[in-house]
Amino acid sequence: MAEKQPFMVRFVKMIAVLLVLLTALIVFIYTPFYSKSILFLLNHFVPIEVNMVAAQSQQIAALSEHDDLEPGSNLWIARQAYLKVLQEAAQREDAVGLNLIEARYKILEKQLQNKEDEEEADDTASSDPKISDQHIDEVASEPEALQEVARLNDADTQLLMQKYTQFLTTYPVKVNDKDPVSQQVSQDLRQANTVRDEQKADASKPSAIVVLGGGLTFDRTTKRIIVNSYTRLRLEKTLEIEQQNSLPIVLSGVEAPYMQIWLKDHGVDAKLLENRSMNTCENSRFSSLLLQKKGGAPKIILVTDEYHMPRTRRLFAQNGIATVPVDAPMPTQLTRWKPALTNYDHSRRANYELLATIRDVVFGTNDCREVP
Repeated sequence: MAEKQPFMVRFVKMIAVLLVLLTALIVFIYTPFYSKSILFLLNHFVPIEVNMVAAQSQQIAALSEHDDLEPGSNLWIARQAYLKVLQEAAQREDAVGLNLIEARYKILEKQLQNKEDEEEADDTASSDPKISDQHIDEVASEPEALQEVARLNDADTQLLMQKYTQFLTTYPVKVNDKDPVSQQVSQDLRQANTVRDEQKADASKPSAIVVLGGGLTFDRTTKRIIVNSYTRLRLEKTLEIEQQNSLPIVLSGVEAPYMQIWLKDHGVDAKLLENRSMNTCENSRFSSLLLQKKGGAPKIILVTDEYHMPRTRRLFAQNGIATVPVDAPMPTQLTRWKPALTNYDHSRRANYELLATIRDVVFGTNDCREVP
């Protein structure tokens, strides 16, 4: 019968084995294989199915960088009718009619805006401003602004479109026949053509480029706050994408104003800023709300680093937006196989995203505000 080893010998052996395993784990963390393993798990097991209920708010897919109207509102529907009538007049080469339509639209817009202002000031019933008994029903007959983004083929929206179209084509106003087409009309015509092209476009194609901020830093040389290396690399990747895809760019995060400055310094003007979000959940939620308000984007090109991408795609999917991932590089490069200090940057990012994803899936996103 084998003699039983003393307790201290067994204890020392156990400690030695644990130290060997711990050393092996530490070495593994400093190899490129650790972060790649975590990334494999994230890419293959994080669900990114689009929430179809939330997706309804993005289905118009007529994204505009310029308009700031609430989709589905009376002013928004009037704008769509105006662009439609304007385009039809341009196709007829009716130069006089273009300025006439613009004048009518300004009257319609003003009266609808007055109606909205009155409703905000006093919820009680008030007399409605008349547009014209001859050309259009009173605004009082219009339904309340839709709770969700209105589709242009909805019955109520179609009725309003018909009323506004009639007003824009028949309301009596006077303009100078000799006046050239105004600069505003020319700009609106360009937007009308853009909206038409977007509505005819394949719905499976992205409607916007969304870039997530990765942080800011202080430049000791210029004494200014600037984007850090994570954000800069995402913006450099955005420049590459922008050359291949002429799409509106959404900059998301408190870093957005600094990101806009960086892009403008490199010849790109990003007009859509979401600068309220403080974390990834708010990035996705507030960016989705912005896209909805601007006309909808069922699918976007999403720019962030590869470790951040799976969790971010899941959150955008929950807000009804499908994503085409474009990975921005990390500030440090992985080695091919050997352990190195630079590899730890990747391992640290992988660990954080793994734990954050588990937290989001198991406990939800409790630190995410509902509105900006």
